[in-house]
Amino acid sequence: MPSKPMSSQPMPSQLMSSQLNMSLPSRWLATAVLIVIAMAPLTAATQERTPERRVPSSANELRLSYAPVVRRAAPAVVNVYAAKTVVARNPLLDDPIFRRFFGMPGAPGGPGDQVQRSLGSGVLVDATGLVVTNNHVIEGADQVKVSLADKREFEAEMVLKDSRSDLAVLRIKAQNEHFPALEFADSDALEVGDVVLAIGNPFAVGQTVTHGIVSALARTEVGITDYQFFIQTDAAINPGNSGGALVDLSGRLVGVNTAIFSRSGGSQGIGFAIPANMVKVVVASARSGGSMVKRPWLGARLQAVTPEIAEGLGLKRPSGALIASVTPTSPAARAGLDTPHDELVIASPSPFQGARVSNLSPALADSLRLDPSAQGVVIVDIANGSPAQSLGFQRGDLVLSVNNAKIAKTRDLERVAGQQSRRWSITIVRGGQQVSVELRG
Repeated sequence: MPSKPMSSQPMPSQLMSSQLNMSLPSRWLATAVLIVIAMAPLTAATQERTPERRVPSSANELRLSYAPVVRRAAPAVVNVYAAKTVVARNPLLDDPIFRRFFGMPGAPGGPGDQVQRSLGSGVLVDATGLVVTNNHVIEGADQVKVSLADKREFEAEMVLKDSRSDLAVLRIKAQNEHFPALEFADSDALEVGDVVLAIGNPFAVGQTVTHGIVSALARTEVGITDYQFFIQTDAAINPGNSGGALVDLSGRLVGVNTAIFSRSGGSQGIGFAIPANMVKVVVASARSGGSMVKRPWLGARLQAVTPEIAEGLGLKRPSGALIASVTPTSPAARAGLDTPHDELVIASPSPFQGARVSNLSPALADSLRLDPSAQGVVIVDIANGSPAQSLGFQRGDLVLSVNNAKIAKTRDLERVAGQQSRRWSITIVRGGQQVSVELRG
């Protein structure tokens, strides 16, 4: 069952002639050159021991409570009311002849319009009146009001909306007011099992506090936003909790409640919150006066390490992420990240037999004095006396295609080279020039 938001409502070059310097053995013939992761046994005494029962010795032993945390955090959690005017009219009313015939002069509009209202929650994150909530709570709203825990109501203006993270920032229209605000926690320090409280206005019953634990971290595939690293909690959250606070036992904001996983529409013990560290990025953009979120850019595409990839890389367990590609001149490239080299030696009988090849990375391209924006498979070494050496392949040759198959990574070349063929069509880049050659056995 997919997760859902908790709002209560509804991208012809000229071929250059060049000679590939090859000394061909007798079984090859160059026919054309074109441009390329005790208990000790219980004693009888231990087993027979019963829990100690006694009368509590002090009032403090009866007052194990989250009330101090709630007193600190609840005043900063608000209700967000959003109103949107929806035109739902008979199209005949837009016809001036129809209006004149039935005595309905004037421009269309007004009587048939409906006002849709939604209710969610929000969190004050700045004493000047800055409120963060979910974008789906206020999406398309013509008017937004904020109601504080002390029952005061204020109109609010939109500062920033970010649909990618499903976050929005509002500013309360009030002068000379000092509002209670929550301090951000470091959500990266959260651990599974940490106790958290969810504060919001579920089902429009009024401010409600529920408690639970962090049941999972970095949840993906939730299906609500582009942002895919949610905090999962079993604290009961329901429709209307959207935009409300998830706080730790110090009363600091660790996340903004966003979605529930439910078959019935109510809490089933699986809720999701946007981590505070992501919220901070959005709030910082709003504070700086920006109308859009400024996100850091790494410039590298990552992929999960699957069991198959882990086995191929010699890892004991499939964990972490693999750098699939790096954008030239990006921060990742400047920091020295490279795609995995995945070096291998072509052993199957083919023109490349004996060649050691590697996936090209910016660092390797630099060392071989190749175009840093180039992609593909590069020859890094050749065994003496091998067919690859006899055919004249050189260190630094960039293999683009073999037998009309694009060579994007070393495994591509290994696969194609393993296919028996009496005719080989090869395209490489050497010295900045593209060279194509056909070989026959």
